[in-house]
Amino acid sequence: MAKKKITRKQLLKKEDEFLTFSARVANNIRRHQHQLKIIGFAICVLILAYLGGLTYLNYVNKKGQELYNEAYNLLSSNMMPDADNDKLKKSEELFKKVIDEYALSKTASLALSQVGYLEYRDEKYDEAVVFYKKFLHKVSKDPYGALANLAIATCYESTGDLKKAIEILSPVANAKTNPFNEMAMLSLARLFRLDGQHEKAKETLKTFVQQHETSPFISMVNARL
Repeated sequence: MAKKKITRKQLLKKEDEFLTFSARVANNIRRHQHQLKIIGFAICVLILAYLGGLTYLNYVNKKGQELYNEAYNLLSSNMMPDADNDKLKKSEELFKKVIDEYALSKTASLALSQVGYLEYRDEKYDEAVVFYKKFLHKVSKDPYGALANLAIATCYESTGDLKKAIEILSPVANAKTNPFNEMAMLSLARLFRLDGQHEKAKETLKTFVQQHETSPFISMVNARL
């Protein structure tokens, strides 16, 4: 069957409909021109803010990393017993500067742990705990979380608060997938022994033997059982 031919009247009608629709769109845009300008301006502001934020964060990360590296180099070159205390003090000041002035940098959380270590080294155990807990709050997941808890437990042990050290260390020692599980279990067994809980110390060492048969510490543990 032959296709029905579209008449001129129908073509004109379609063109009129298109023009009418176009006119409506144009009128709608004119009516809402002010709102559209505001929306467009807002989008531009958001884009500029986003780009500005990225630029600022890049700057903060760069400056924080530079300062952290300077502090770490001072610390790492003064780890021996004959360390230069003035340089260690300078290192601590630089780490604190990273924390205070470049808190948004990626190295700020690591600087917390370094200050914690320096406070511990200076036998300021309460201050060390404060910084280690801040570090733990920033990186609660393993492996850094486990290291932070090991450090906190060591601080409490140094103050003689063995029960608090045991409380902090027990979850780390019980986490089998923890990469520092061996260290935590051995430390926990020692804490139990120092606290007079000899049976718990022995149980911890027995569990260690079962879980870590290939550990380089296995001979030492067996000798204590």
